[in-house]
Amino acid sequence: MTEFTPISSALGGALIGLATSLLLLANGRVAGISGILAQAVWPGPGEARGWRWAFLVGLPLGAALVVWLQGSLALEIEASPGKLLIAGLLVGFGTRLGNGCTSGHGICGISRGSPRSLAATVTFMLIGGLTVLVTRAGLAGKL
Repeated sequence: MTEFTPISSALGGALIGLATSLLLLANGRVAGISGILAQAVWPGPGEARGWRWAFLVGLPLGAALVVWLQGSLALEIEASPGKLLIAGLLVGFGTRLGNGCTSGHGICGISRGSPRSLAATVTFMLIGGLTVLVTRAGLAGKL
């Protein structure tokens, strides 16, 4: 997955922008996945759940469509199921701690000019880069 793919990347970005814009225009809601998931599972009083479940079900269906059209997802996961579970729990904890995830802050928050979202996204990217650096340097097993 190291090939430079400017056309498919630009089309993917345009589709994400279109989808988030349509959600904001149609429902007045920001497309933050962690918030959508939380409200789908634990809705507040008077909160609609149907569109949230449709949005969440559409995420893996979109990946399945790519696999069907291209024959693969071009993604290899080398981590064990236990590591993936721990990573998922840490990401979930981090999204609640940061009041949102990369989709909510990075895509929707920055486009709305939110300083809090800019700070959160910079933090996400720095920590992600540091994690890759530590992992690739072989330090992860020594920490």
